[in-house]
Amino acid sequence: MDLKVTVVIVSFNTCDKLRRCLGCIEPEHEIVVVDNASHDGSAAMVRQEFPSVMLIESPTNLGFGRGNNLGCTRASGDLILFLNSDAYADPGAIRKLASVFADAGVVAVGGRQLNPDRSLQLSTANRLTLWSVFCEQTYLEKAFPTSSWLSPYWTTARLAVDLTPKKSPQVMGATLMVRASAGRPIEAFDERYFLYCEDTDLCRRLEVHGTILYVPEATFVHDLGSSSAKDPSLGVIRYNRGKELYFAIHYGRLASLLCFILDRLGAGLRVLAWSLRHLASGFRNERARSQAKAFWRVLWAKPRG
Repeated sequence: MDLKVTVVIVSFNTCDKLRRCLGCIEPEHEIVVVDNASHDGSAAMVRQEFPSVMLIESPTNLGFGRGNNLGCTRASGDLILFLNSDAYADPGAIRKLASVFADAGVVAVGGRQLNPDRSLQLSTANRLTLWSVFCEQTYLEKAFPTSSWLSPYWTTARLAVDLTPKKSPQVMGATLMVRASAGRPIEAFDERYFLYCEDTDLCRRLEVHGTILYVPEATFVHDLGSSSAKDPSLGVIRYNRGKELYFAIHYGRLASLLCFILDRLGAGLRVLAWSLRHLASGFRNERARSQAKAFWRVLWAKPRG
């Protein structure tokens, strides 16, 4: 029996990308768009160009997880695909994800995410640990990308060697499909997260119910970072806060504090590295200058709260 798919998309000021995203979804799939108080005409575009799409207009920016939960209240599918507004499904990708649920033990799947130049994008990971945060913040994972010890978090390069579906503790929320009952996912997003790490938290809870699979045959182009494109430092700050909240929820306050310290260590190292690069250029490297300023803001950002 074919399983009905509801695609839930949360959008915030991504009108052109949302248009492309919707245009890549086959008409057989139910679509719900949650507009997070955009002011770029996104909602009007959906109403005019995609009248079959169910549109929910929020008066405020609810964030990613809460917005997706709201979208699920309109879903009727057996499966729900949480799809970023800047992710574009290749033909048949959604059907390929859905087909894996023929195995009753599968509770969630994620697709192969590609950069706009179609190079491989990191989209699968192991459990988030303080050791993985340390390796991330101290550049160890970049220096030793093939080492499972010094680059313990991201697993995509090791899993994407062929098109066979593979188990993964975590797949990214940009192309995450989950099993549903009466239109409701078996686990909802934790609304304490605003943006970043809500998918990490969700996958941790989904693992209790069954298997999470990475399906490299289902490909999506993901224009990563659209929500933070105007202010990259804000994206890093939100990501750090998401990690710190994750550790507070699952490991306690001490672990959250250690994550906070590691995040600030990483920001400090990046301020130093980009400042030295700017100095070496004779103060002519504008990218190095802007990156140093961005990580200075990250270094002194207020903790979550």
